[in-house]
Amino acid sequence: MEWFDALVQGILLGGMYAQYALGMALMFGVMRIVNISHGDLVILLSLIGISMATAWGLGPLPVLIVLVPLAVLMGWVLQKAVLNRVVGSDPLPSLIATFGLSIALQNLMLQIWSANSRSLPGHGIESQSIEIGSVYVGLLPLIVLAVATGLTWGLDLTLKRTRFGRALRAASADVEAAAMTGINPRAVYAMATAAAVGILGFAAVFQALRSTVAPADGPAQLIYAFEAVIIGGMGTVWGAFVGSMVLGISQAIGFRIDPGFGVLAGHLVFLIVLATRPQGLFGKALA
Repeated sequence: MEWFDALVQGILLGGMYAQYALGMALMFGVMRIVNISHGDLVILLSLIGISMATAWGLGPLPVLIVLVPLAVLMGWVLQKAVLNRVVGSDPLPSLIATFGLSIALQNLMLQIWSANSRSLPGHGIESQSIEIGSVYVGLLPLIVLAVATGLTWGLDLTLKRTRFGRALRAASADVEAAAMTGINPRAVYAMATAAAVGILGFAAVFQALRSTVAPADGPAQLIYAFEAVIIGGMGTVWGAFVGSMVLGISQAIGFRIDPGFGVLAGHLVFLIVLATRPQGLFGKALA
């Protein structure tokens, strides 16, 4: 039962990682934009949500309702003001630009919120649990997993079944050819980045509910998102979801082996997948 419990807890942890990874899968896996500020945006949104809850006495749901549209707007502005100027076949300019943005955001957050850790009051939801057999499962992690599954399903359908999704995939495959068919790549990319950062709005609220957040926490969230996308395979949304589950389960099992081995176990699994199947579990091998 101890290992079954580790498996369950790993899947629930993977639900949190999936919300980091979906935005990364859309930007890095589909648009080939390397956003180094990905994790810092999660922390920035978390701190904004905590400040809103403190100032206005809001609960988690009202914070989520306000924060997600704000995140969508931030993503749209980010693409319009910064990334559209550096996007192209070479990922290096976007990497450099978002690296600079990451440093700026971390210093901005330190200036506004200081280095202290904070959390979002959940009014008891963060401590509630339900019993499944002989295993106790937290209510909040179950909600996180359910939301992550819904977001993955919705994003996958959007990319496959909508005009926007087809335009995005066409622009990602060949910008010039897509423009010749009447697609505006910059407008499509702005909408895609808005969606990617909007998903981070969900991740920000749940991250602040599950644990404390501090301005320097962004790089860790970036690493988890990046590893989940690479494990699952670039260009596939469900691959990022499965990669998140693999990462969460490996960490949970690692923690059971030794408390100091958990995070390292996830990194080792990432390296093993990268060495044995560089295209990821669901990616297609290059010819």
